[in-house]
Amino acid sequence: MIRMLLRVLGQSFARPVRRTIALMTTAAVAEGLSYVLLVPVLRALFGPGPGDARPWLVAFGAAVAVFAVLRYRSDLAGFRAGTTLLRGVYHRLGDHLARLPIGWYTADRVGEISILAGRGVLQAMSVIAHQLAPLISATVTPLTIVAVLFVFDWRLALVALAAVPLVVLVQRRTGRALAAGDAERHARDQEAAGRVIEYLQAQPVLRAGGRTGERFRMLDDALHEAERASRGYIRSALGGIVGLTLVVQATFTAMLALGAYLALGGEIGAAELLAVLVLAARCADPLLALAEMGGQLRAARAELSRLDAVLRTEPLPEPAAPVRPRHHDLAFESVTFTHGDRTVLENVSLAVPQGQRLAIVGPSGAGKSTLLQLLARFYDVESGAVRVGGVDVRSIDTEVLMDRFAIVFQDVYLFDGTLEENIRLGRPGATDAEVRAAATAAQLDEVIDRLPAGWSTNVGEGGARLSGGERQRVSIARALLKDAPIVLLDEVTSALDPVNEAAVHEGIERLMAGRTVVLVAHRLRTVRRADRVVFLDRGRVVEDGSHDELLRAGGRYAEFWALAMTPVEG
Repeated sequence: MIRMLLRVLGQSFARPVRRTIALMTTAAVAEGLSYVLLVPVLRALFGPGPGDARPWLVAFGAAVAVFAVLRYRSDLAGFRAGTTLLRGVYHRLGDHLARLPIGWYTADRVGEISILAGRGVLQAMSVIAHQLAPLISATVTPLTIVAVLFVFDWRLALVALAAVPLVVLVQRRTGRALAAGDAERHARDQEAAGRVIEYLQAQPVLRAGGRTGERFRMLDDALHEAERASRGYIRSALGGIVGLTLVVQATFTAMLALGAYLALGGEIGAAELLAVLVLAARCADPLLALAEMGGQLRAARAELSRLDAVLRTEPLPEPAAPVRPRHHDLAFESVTFTHGDRTVLENVSLAVPQGQRLAIVGPSGAGKSTLLQLLARFYDVESGAVRVGGVDVRSIDTEVLMDRFAIVFQDVYLFDGTLEENIRLGRPGATDAEVRAAATAAQLDEVIDRLPAGWSTNVGEGGARLSGGERQRVSIARALLKDAPIVLLDEVTSALDPVNEAAVHEGIERLMAGRTVVLVAHRLRTVRRADRVVFLDRGRVVEDGSHDELLRAGGRYAEFWALAMTPVEG
């Protein structure tokens, strides 16, 4: 577990953890040695000259004082290391997640990461702050006592030492059983949580059908499975506790029987026997505590394993010798891209000269948005190349590449902060005047005027206090403030009402002016002003030309245009 912990923390944090472990080990050894001093103390007290115990009592007191200082320093080091490493792990996890391909973030993984980044990291890092010192003490202190017992009586020491492999065997068998149980319990808990969300989301359908009184069978089944998995886990844990208790009690009984036999035979004194039994009892306490700590440690180990699996996921590789593009033209050269078992794009070749606008049109699932994502290197292609300024995006440093793009997607996410803070994300160092100019250009002035606190209005998580059109205007303001030479637009007006669509359209026109633009659209109003239109279907370019040329050709694009222009009868 320690190896996995050090791997998760990374090399930069390994050294303070090793120092903390060394200090905790020293404290545990000092604790064991201090208890061993009870043997000469009791021997002297029960001997002919009780006064001889005085120097041993002083030594015992000094040893306890040394142990207390070491334990205080080791506990303090554990707490400090835990808080420092917690912050470091969050930074490391955040930096790593930012480098993973967007395609890695499936719906299941987003939920798993949210749990891992919250409860999981805290539980994993609590090992250092709260569990590492008791664990080391529960193993090192008894071993120290057993080692010193050989000095007083090797036969009693051997009996105590015989318990070590038995304790290890019980812990390992219990650990394997609990690991399997924990994995099943985690899976069942996730399934049950998903069914609860599904049940809540299905309420409108259930109520519309007048079936609110019915039980949701899939949810019931998931909850029963979660209960069954939890019971199995508890049974496995109980077996380990009982097994460890039996081993410890059997060892203590064997030492008591052997010690009584040796004392009756005159081979050891009553004082020595009493002292050895006191030490044996002291060994029993931390060993029994291992059973209780075992569950906590296994839960932390499970979270560490999940965290380790995420951190070991390979990110998109950074170029060893990055190249900085000097121009802003775009090109797809025989690009093929698959997602899962589906070919999304197949042998696509396109070019967008600097300063021109390319519109991508086609049915849903044709691969339109994927083209934009490949330009921004959210994914890497299987074959072919995506180029910016003549340079393969895989040869451009990620930060340099993203500086070239202003991206506006259909689904806009706003952070839980003020309106101004969300716009300023486009260029954090912008002046107040530049931020307000971008907002004005994005048609946000009238939105700001009616908000209760104006610029200082908190938009809520995800921008919940703004409408979809207003969130889209904030996104355009961000892009305008960024002032990047290449603009990528993805279905930005497909779900807006006429008022917001007109405002967003005006903001988009200002955003596109003088820049290289690739836009995906279902509503074809902006397509007419594109220098070139590409019709994409099933991952292939089936038509390519200007708006007027494609209309005259009478092909798929012309059909799309005619359908879009046909008024809907009400």
